[in-house]
Amino acid sequence: MSYEELLTELAVNDERYIVMTAENRALIRNLPAKLGSRFVDTGITEQTMVGAAAGLALRGRIPVLHALASFLSMRAFEFVRTDAGIPNLPVKLSAFIPGFLSDGNGATHQAIEDVAIMRGIPNVTVFAAADEQDLVGMIETIWNSPNPAYLRINTRKTDYQHTPFEIGKAEVISEGADVTILTYGLLFEQALIATQILKDQGLNVGLLNMRSLKPVDEQAILKVAASSKLLVTLEDHFNTGGLYSIVAETLLKHGQSARVMPYGLDKWFKPALLPEVLAYEGFTGKQIAEKILGYTTNAIQPTIATPEFAE
Repeated sequence: MSYEELLTELAVNDERYIVMTAENRALIRNLPAKLGSRFVDTGITEQTMVGAAAGLALRGRIPVLHALASFLSMRAFEFVRTDAGIPNLPVKLSAFIPGFLSDGNGATHQAIEDVAIMRGIPNVTVFAAADEQDLVGMIETIWNSPNPAYLRINTRKTDYQHTPFEIGKAEVISEGADVTILTYGLLFEQALIATQILKDQGLNVGLLNMRSLKPVDEQAILKVAASSKLLVTLEDHFNTGGLYSIVAETLLKHGQSARVMPYGLDKWFKPALLPEVLAYEGFTGKQIAEKILGYTTNAIQPTIATPEFAE
């Protein structure tokens, strides 16, 4: 099932749903004909859309908003904060082309600080789907919650079968004593590749899909910090304010230490086709594995089971 198909099913069967867009219909092209007056396009006015959505939420509706991630998180920030966050209204933000998914766009259209911005607003929850199957599995739970929510949309198809989603819980793909990669969104695909390469090199590797970024699974972070020699926070977002910051805050909060390798961005990326962006910026699975291997060569020794010999 696709994002549009699920949204259509939910909205057709529940009149509380109002589908809104700021002239961005890429995900919802077939909805206007099916929803009639419950489909609202405000034009290129993200601020107006969020304000109107807050009013609808006050009247018992569930407004689902669509716009580019960069504009939902930055242009409409004050309205998300004031109209949805402060009164804690169930305004649902579907953020299109976040991170590297905005591949061909320049800095003005790149949302690589959106997690930091949105998670800084009290009451606003933040999520990121690894692929379309993950996205579809997350949506109904998020939209049924009473809180405002910011969701990084990812409709890329993969063969990975995800476990059921729960707000505030990480998806544990594997556990590792040497290295654990924590990631979310698009880069989950590349993390799977990197994990296999590292395993082939003899490392014991874990992988967590941190699809719920706020609330975050603190216990999962603390567990891997205690059991793994190195944590790698992999994200198509600035290191500041993103998953690297989340992990650091969690460790400090609980008085726990760990060796953490940030693998995010410190500048806006060069626009190109997605495969070229990943390669140029060093975010292919192979490049990720190579950088981790280079780090671990001097930082840790692989955990290898050795036989015990009696004297």
